[in-house]
This record gives sequence, C-alpha cells and structure tokens, in this order.
Amino acid sequence: MIDWLAARHWGVRAGIAIVSGVLTALGFQPYGLWPLLPFGVAGLTLAVLGARRVRGAAGLGFAYGIGFLLLGVGWMQVIFVQAMFGLVGFEALFYGLLGAVIKVALRSRWWPVLAAACWTGIEFTYARFPFNGFGWMRLGFAMVDSPLAWVLPLVGVGGLSFFTALVGQGIAALAVAPVRRTALTGIGALAGIIAVAGAGTLVPVGQQVGTVNAGYVQGGAPGGGVYGLGEARTITRNHVAETYRLAERVDAGAVAKPDFIVLPENSTDMDPYADATTGQLVRSEIERIGVPALVGVILAGPGDDERQTASLWWDPVVGEVSRYIKRGIVPFGEWVPLRSLLLPIIPELQYVGEQSVPGTSPGAMPVKLPDGRTTTLGIMVCYDLVYDDFAYDTVAYGGQVIVVQSSNAMYQGTGQIEQQFAITRARAMELRREILVVTTSGVSGLINADGTVAFTAPDHVGASGVVTLPQRTGLTPATWLATWLELGISLAALVWLAVTVSYGRMKLKAPELERST
Repeated sequence: MIDWLAARHWGVRAGIAIVSGVLTALGFQPYGLWPLLPFGVAGLTLAVLGARRVRGAAGLGFAYGIGFLLLGVGWMQVIFVQAMFGLVGFEALFYGLLGAVIKVALRSRWWPVLAAACWTGIEFTYARFPFNGFGWMRLGFAMVDSPLAWVLPLVGVGGLSFFTALVGQGIAALAVAPVRRTALTGIGALAGIIAVAGAGTLVPVGQQVGTVNAGYVQGGAPGGGVYGLGEARTITRNHVAETYRLAERVDAGAVAKPDFIVLPENSTDMDPYADATTGQLVRSEIERIGVPALVGVILAGPGDDERQTASLWWDPVVGEVSRYIKRGIVPFGEWVPLRSLLLPIIPELQYVGEQSVPGTSPGAMPVKLPDGRTTTLGIMVCYDLVYDDFAYDTVAYGGQVIVVQSSNAMYQGTGQIEQQFAITRARAMELRREILVVTTSGVSGLINADGTVAFTAPDHVGASGVVTLPQRTGLTPATWLATWLELGISLAALVWLAVTVSYGRMKLKAPELERST
C-alpha cells in the first residue's frame, strides 16, 4: 500500500478529501475537465481508506463535499451568499454519509462495485430529498463529452453516474493493490462499460414523422444577481422588440416563416392577465409575428402570495389555447421551505418574492399549427431538466418536438449557464432527440440528438431566428429503464452494506465462541 494512504493524521486525509472534491468539480462546466472527475472520485475512497472509524470517514466525506460544492455551485453567491453556504453545507452532509458507507464497503471483497453503487444510492437520494432534492451536480451530467456518455440512451444519467463512479473506484483499487487479480478485474469492468457505451451508439434517433419551422426569440436582459431581469416590464419589452425584429426578417425573406415561435421562461416578469400593459405587449408581439407562440410567463396565484411559472400556447387570433405549468421549482430560488421560520433569520430570502407553486401535468402539449397540422411539444422549463422523470415524460406522453425554456439572466457571467447547457445536452442524448433551447439572455441554441451543439446564439444580447426541427416519435431504453435501474442499484447497495456489516459482526463473534468452548 502506498505509504501516504496509510497516514493516520486526519488533517492530511482531510486535505486529500478536499482536493479530491475540487478535482471532481473541475470535471463539470464551465471547466469541462471531465478526465479529472474519476480521479476525484478515487481520491475520496483513498482518503477514507486510512480512516480508523466510520465516523472519521463521514468527516472526510463532508470535507470532500465542501470542496466539491463550493467550486461546483459557488455561482449561487450572485443571488444569496448565505443561501449558497447553506446549500453547500447541507448537501455536503450527503457526501459525509457517502464517506461513511464507502468505509463500510471497503470491508467487502468486491468493494469497487459496492462503492460505486453507494455513489448511485447517494445521488438517487439527494436528487429527491429534501424539498424535491438538488440533483444538479450528479456525476453523469459532467461526462457528456466523454466516451462513456453513450451509455445515456440505454441507462440514463443515473447509469452514467454509476459507471463513472466505477471507473473511479477502479483507479483507487489499482492505487492500493496493483496486483494481477485487481488489474484483471479493473480491465474486465472497463471492458464491460465500453461494451455498454458501444451498444448505446446503436440506439437510433426517434423516427421522423415530419418537420416544423420553429422560431426562437432571446430578448436579452440586464443581468446581475437578484435584479437580473431589470425593472418591471423591461424583460417583456426586450422580447417584444426582438420578436418585431424577427418578424421584419421574415417579411424580408431573410429567414423562413415559422410555424410557431418560442419565447423563454420569464419573457414576461408580470402576469399578462393581471397587468394590462404586459398583456397588451404580449398580444402585440404575437399579432405582429402572425403565428402561435409558446410564451414563458409568470402567473399570479393560485393563492395569495403565490405565483406559477407557465408556458402558454398563444394563438394570434384567439389568445391562450393551452398551458404547461413548470414542475421543477428551485428551493430558496423560487420558493422558500420553512419560510415562516427562516425569513426572520435570513431577511435576504424576502427577495425570492411570492412562493412558486409547481404544476402536476407532464410537459407534453398537443398544439395545432397554422396550416392545420398538429404536433406535440415536449416542454421543459429550466430546473425541470434536473429531474429524470420530467425529462422522460416529455416523450413518454407523445412529445415530438422538444424545447427548453429558461431564464438565466440572474446568473450571467457565472458557470451556472454552461452547467445547465451541459445538462440539456445529456438529456438530448438520453432521449435521442434534438432540443431547441431558448433563454432570456443566453445560452440559446440547438442541440443535436447525439448531444453535439448545432449552434448557439450570442450571449447577453438579443437574438432570434428560425430553425427546422424534425418531429420524432419513439422511446429510448433510458426513458423506461433508467429510474428503475438507479433505484435497483441503490437498494442493492443498501442490502449489500447490511450483509457486509452483519458478516463483519459474525466474524468478530466467532473467536469469542471458540474461546468459550
């Protein structure tokens, strides 16, 4: 065993854990150094290996989580510094638990597999609990540019996280026991992962049943923290102006006439039904372009001091025809859990404003186009992207054209924007569908069905255009398998850990029984 791995000084191991967390974070955007990520995973295991007790391993896992999350989601400080530290500290507790269970896993002969499964179990848990979870920093989202990413159409983000963790555990195993059996085991596991990735390349894109011309409008926003959307109605007027510019280009024949246009989340900052000026602005831009629009709006209600983020299918003649209500809402960003308790302690949380209320229906909206054709839009709004089931629902319920509407104005100049775009690319690979991304201020663009980027619009400014999108049908294995597979791996890890602990206790009791006889 390498000497420093056996070091008993907790400070040295804590330093290794923190540096390993930083290495893992560097694998994510905006850095994109994905080859470092498995080494960061391995570093946590190597740090835990020298811990004397499970309690110490939990502390090392917590230290890893601090290093990982401070760099990974440090962009939150542009909104609320206190919320950022609160989120980092709380989510790091899950990595503390991970350190503890890896310490237990190391007692097993096949610990690399068990430790990787523990990663899956922890990610499965913190992506759902508490307050619907915070799955933003799952390993699979960082690996979209790696060869391993081709497992996505088969086993989804959860499966890619497992395989990534398994590679990391293989590195750790080779570091501590570079013997022939361990090497052969690692080579066999890597060969299996490569085989799955190779099979993923054979998953076809959805069957094309037609095409649509989709316009996109990025209005631009002032940007900069809590006030990123600017004064009231600023963002609405920006998008109206850009829609008018697009209409002029259509009239001049510079771009094709769209079948519909897509405006981003928060293309209005006020309810178009409650605020007469906002309502008039929305009606005027859609009448000017002359085709239906998917408009991202803020709606008042349904109760007092509540709001909803909605996507409205708005016809230039009859007005709103149908709507989708955003389901993935951001804790401490769009709503404040334990609000009555926390507001007196952290007054800055008042800037969150009215409590957002999530929708309950899948993001699949059947719509009628001006020429009489019909299609179904698969819609994800910003944080919806983080939830596997929300992404899978878009196609499971018949979505043929996938669009993502987002408002990143508050995070201009931070890594949040690149991280979200990478998550969207992972979703495109999972679904094997093109995704049109439309944001208030960047990054808007088109992602191909293989996760590559067809184009991106200029950042921080207004931009618009028309793209031809295939209408596709069909489901990848990930859409019906991934969630159950991730749950199965998590439960298997739990049972395996329980057996490992029980077996260890039996071995301790055996000498006592022998002495008593």
